[in-house]
Amino acid sequence: MHTANSNESVFTWAAPPLKFGLGALDEIHSEVLAIEAKSCLIITDPGVRNTGTPDRIHERLVANGVKTEIFDGVAVEPTDDSINEAVAWAREQDWDCFIAVGGGSAIDTAKAVNLLTTHPGELLDFVTPPIGSGKAPWLPLKPLIAVPTTAGTGSESTTICVIDFLGLHLKAGVSHAKLRPTLAVVDPLTTLTMPAEVTAASGMDVLSHALESYTSVKFDAKPAPEDPTKRPAFCGSNPISDVWCEQALRLVGKYLRRAVMNGRDLEARYQMALASTSAGTGFGNAGTHLPHANAYPIAGAVKNYQANGYPQMPMVPHGQAVSSTASAVFRWTYPSDPARHLRAAELLSGRTFTATDGADALAHVLTELMTDIGMPAGLRSFGYHEDHLDELVAGTMKQTRQLAVVPRPVSEDALRSIFKESL
Repeated sequence: MHTANSNESVFTWAAPPLKFGLGALDEIHSEVLAIEAKSCLIITDPGVRNTGTPDRIHERLVANGVKTEIFDGVAVEPTDDSINEAVAWAREQDWDCFIAVGGGSAIDTAKAVNLLTTHPGELLDFVTPPIGSGKAPWLPLKPLIAVPTTAGTGSESTTICVIDFLGLHLKAGVSHAKLRPTLAVVDPLTTLTMPAEVTAASGMDVLSHALESYTSVKFDAKPAPEDPTKRPAFCGSNPISDVWCEQALRLVGKYLRRAVMNGRDLEARYQMALASTSAGTGFGNAGTHLPHANAYPIAGAVKNYQANGYPQMPMVPHGQAVSSTASAVFRWTYPSDPARHLRAAELLSGRTFTATDGADALAHVLTELMTDIGMPAGLRSFGYHEDHLDELVAGTMKQTRQLAVVPRPVSEDALRSIFKESL
């Protein structure tokens, strides 16, 4: 029996069933027929709709007698407004299942639509405290098939849905096991149309997922929960997630540059899709920590930055936001487990490092990769300066889900120096 002071001794691990491979897209109708769904709503964004992928799925479903419609109003980096619009649209009919086609934006929107069409209430009722009420879903959700078209977010594997709350100038998340998709269908062919900038940003998101999970606090170095049925979704690094994270790091180090330089390189696209799936499987359980916690206020408070390859609107793409403080973060977390940080640098670079290389090894490997694939250099690129540090620190301190698995105690002073180093 656990006492109030005892450490956790159990970790949890889960992932949705997966279909992975070239042509997997064309098997989706079989999966919908297998669950005997009579109606299906496909949720996507205008850019992905233009690739023809959602319509291909739609045609096959209709040809097999499934009443199907497409909602293509998903916003890139979804906001509470864009999600509420999708929910209102979906509530006009009763759907047997949902299919999300796109990047994390489409999959996260579909998770929110699934939650809010099966439960009364609004987004903030379910968002993690202190931003929201943290209410847990108590009713069954509908089947959700997630079809990622970027090798990046890993949202097809996770229990998490992230929303940009416009009025709060902050991103926050809903996290519960019931949000996890029922099936992930990963077809690397759908990623061939991704622009280089999107490939780079989504690839850095994969890398950040793997690195953060791999270096998160060990599951048995956390306090045990009072109620074992309410363990947090992010349980900390554990032996199963570690295996997936190591595979993702190795694949990103070997193939991300190739995928950015030549989008038609099918081997690179295949391996990056595999890396994304691996990293999603890892972080969906171990959890992301400080780069992601930092990314939410970075993306939420941006005023004028416009990213190449993305819709023309003020926005920091998620992969750019998480990678912008990564070098500084991993230099700071290095003392928590030097051997693990050096191992991560070796997996990413194929080179050997020793304790003499110290905290700079992983930071240097990251900076080198980001330079090669043309990532923005520092927070100043997004319009941030010294006078924004307090706002960024305050926003990060609200991200309790991520802060719970940071491998060092987080203080406002530590965050301020990380943001300052990242300018």
